Amino acid sequence: MIFIARKYKQVKRKELTFDLHDWEKIKRRAEACHTDTTKYLRRMILDREPIFYDMKNIAPMINGMRTISRNINQIAKKANETNTLNAEDYEILRKEVQELFRTVNLSLSTLLSRKV
Repeated sequence: MIFIARKYKQVKRKELTFDLHDWEKIKRRAEACHTDTTKYLRRMILDREPIFYDMKNIAPMINGMRTISRNINQIAKKANETNTLNAEDYEILRKEVQELFRTVNLSLSTLLSRKV
């Protein structure tokens, strides 16, 4: 039995989608490396080690976002019904947004410091 060597390597093709801002960033980085975008992306994907994050730290942030979302919807509904916005409701919303920001900052700083 005679085997003929394949002239071309077997390849898998995958399409990636980037928004215009990200694509311009990739193009600039590829040009800075004096290569085309395909070679640049291939090298970045194959030569970099993946970074995994412990996503448990994001649960408080998500819960805070759900709470704030519910309150914003309730305040918007009430304001639309009465054509007014209660100062007390506004103050509650402002405090919850500040707490959400604190939770987000804490979660993200914890997440970024704990690479698995």
